[in-house]
Amino acid sequence: MHCSIFYGAANVETFAAGRFKRQYSHPAQLDLTIHYKGIIVGNSNLTSVAVIAIASLALNGVAMAAEEATVFEEVTVTAKKREQSIYEVPTSISAFSAATIEKQGIVDLTDVGKFVPNLNVTGFSAGHTSSVNPFIRGIGLQDHLITTDPGVGVYIDGVYLGRQVGQNWGLANVERIEVLRGPQGTLWGRNTIGGAVNIITRKPGKDVGSSMSLELGSRGRVTAEFYSDTQLSDDTAVSISGSFTRRDGLGEFLNLPNAEADVGELQDIASRLAFQWNPTDRLSLLLTADGNQGRNGMRPYTTLIDELPNGAVFGAGFRNSDVSADPYDNNTGEVDQTAVTNKAFGVSLTADLELNDNLNAKLIISDRHSEYESGLDDDAFIDDFLSFPEVGEADQTSIEIQLNGEYGDWDFVSGIYFFDEEGQNDQDPNIFLGGAGDFLLSQDAQSRAIYGNVGFAVSDRLRVSGGLRYTEDEKDAKININSSLIDTGAGRDWDELSWDLSASLDLNNDMNVYGSIANGYQSGQFPPRPFCLFGSLDFDQPGNVSQPNCFVANENITATNYEIGIKGTPFENLKLSVAGFFTDYSDLPYQVSTTAGMGFDTRNIIVDQESTGLEIEGSWAVADNFYVHGSLGLIDVDVDDPTAVAPLTPETTMSLSPEFTVPLANGGEMTYRADWSFRDDMFGEPTADPGRFTFIDSRDLINFDISYKSPRGDWTVGLYGRNVTDERYDNARLNTGDYILVMLSNDASEFGLRFTNEFN
Repeated sequence: MHCSIFYGAANVETFAAGRFKRQYSHPAQLDLTIHYKGIIVGNSNLTSVAVIAIASLALNGVAMAAEEATVFEEVTVTAKKREQSIYEVPTSISAFSAATIEKQGIVDLTDVGKFVPNLNVTGFSAGHTSSVNPFIRGIGLQDHLITTDPGVGVYIDGVYLGRQVGQNWGLANVERIEVLRGPQGTLWGRNTIGGAVNIITRKPGKDVGSSMSLELGSRGRVTAEFYSDTQLSDDTAVSISGSFTRRDGLGEFLNLPNAEADVGELQDIASRLAFQWNPTDRLSLLLTADGNQGRNGMRPYTTLIDELPNGAVFGAGFRNSDVSADPYDNNTGEVDQTAVTNKAFGVSLTADLELNDNLNAKLIISDRHSEYESGLDDDAFIDDFLSFPEVGEADQTSIEIQLNGEYGDWDFVSGIYFFDEEGQNDQDPNIFLGGAGDFLLSQDAQSRAIYGNVGFAVSDRLRVSGGLRYTEDEKDAKININSSLIDTGAGRDWDELSWDLSASLDLNNDMNVYGSIANGYQSGQFPPRPFCLFGSLDFDQPGNVSQPNCFVANENITATNYEIGIKGTPFENLKLSVAGFFTDYSDLPYQVSTTAGMGFDTRNIIVDQESTGLEIEGSWAVADNFYVHGSLGLIDVDVDDPTAVAPLTPETTMSLSPEFTVPLANGGEMTYRADWSFRDDMFGEPTADPGRFTFIDSRDLINFDISYKSPRGDWTVGLYGRNVTDERYDNARLNTGDYILVMLSNDASEFGLRFTNEFN
């Protein structure tokens, strides 16, 4: 990769394969070109021109803005495991403060996915309403079984969350959410080849006082949240938060009037306790405990049968008319699958020790347990022809030890990391084409890593950095199908060296330009549902399979990302971030499901993938009290397998959010805000379905918020609307060969009142 930045005819900085060379400059005009293997990188020629034009526009005012203050508050993030201004971080990152989360109508991680470029958050796992499946730049995971790892890592205060069910977190005590786009393998580790979502909670002693909020809305919405931060003494503080969320379902189980929950019904209780102790000026200890419990209704879904007249469901005499005409109602006859539950509990200890003025040590220990009960009656009609009830659980323990420092022009972040997880998924009994069976999958996984990243300030304006991470992974998986008809296991280990190089140039204290090459890694994984074993039996003795040829883990998954960007405040009233990227993925597994064998068979097809794109985020202060926020993501994904496509990856993602504040004579203020989000059409699964039965239409979602803040700023009352046009859309689609499974969003129009009060 080669990138050149020109002011007039003088070359200021040249970046080639991670090397920066400083030359003379003249503050005149910017010209930007990005080359990869001799061609201009971009979604198309138009995209390349857009990168150049937008970046040039942003920097034409550099000299004018150099001495002017901006109207925007500085945002501090920890994307590189040290505090930095968001403009200084050499990667694409979006950050949401607690205030922004409230105004945008964001209630969980699924909503975050509506406002970040090239991010699409969907829910799919086993029909569970608490699952969250983020896709960043064409990388994610549709499945949830213990043998599958996500391509986007989710972290809470630096602790990795291994499982997707139960991750649709409420955001009662959140200080900030950071969304890092592109591979983050050096500092954040494996399973971040698409990116990472970092949730940062409020620390005890930082905002002493209490707050509470209450939402009452249509569809039976009741949300109550509280947070209290108390300073117990000069060196101790404690905080506690809790939330209760309830919302009615979007439909009914028509054949089951006594069902425990309606379709898509939501009910969740969560709490978090944090204790901070600073025994000395140099040592701090943070102990946290959190838990949540949800009891919800199965996610809305439907099944298309007539579209596949050669399928087994159609051949058995069933038709689309056997499925409810309203897809948000359901004709299932399986009462044990109408309600879904999830529980999670975790504790963590973070010790931060300042060894001297230049050196800091940090320890993060965490233990978490999660479990769920769910399932999907795939046929969506009253006869029990295809149903897969499921329970699952996982236990994980992680330890991270960091040593970080800063010596003159040098700084570094380093650490060692240990992660252990064991879990299982159990279906007993499941019904496949009218016949009963069972399915038990378990896995133990270990991951060990050592990493380091070193930065050097070449000058007051130029900083370069590089990092390495060595990871070893080991997995042992077992499968038991149909009461030990197949009872086998397999184990494998992997290792990988991940790396990154980056450089960031401060142009004038208000604008930064950066270039980076980052590498990411994910260990291989076993096939989620290896019912292909029935077609490849190799018996040592009756009822046992010794070496099945399809229960085999794939090779290491690697990603290399080339990125150049510019971010900052080119004018005092404009905040802008622009990034162009090219990412090369090798040995990437796509999960593809079929019912052509003896069960619901999900296999990994291995592809190489190239993703090229553009991302723009900005805020424009049109007037003193009028802001417009927006984002744009463009991506083009090329897969080397002509039968495959990148699933759940819209080519275009956009959002636009005007916000207008009116000061009142009594000292209070009124704020009017609207948020529009767009996700382009996409395929719902990895196969390029020739009948386009898995094609998902584009969607537009609109929220609004009208709020009044008191003169003292201690309480706010607001009127909100979410998905005000009641846009109904698909979350995913699967073509099994026998039927089309359509997973619907659990989103619908909602209007209500919100009241927030702070007590000091």
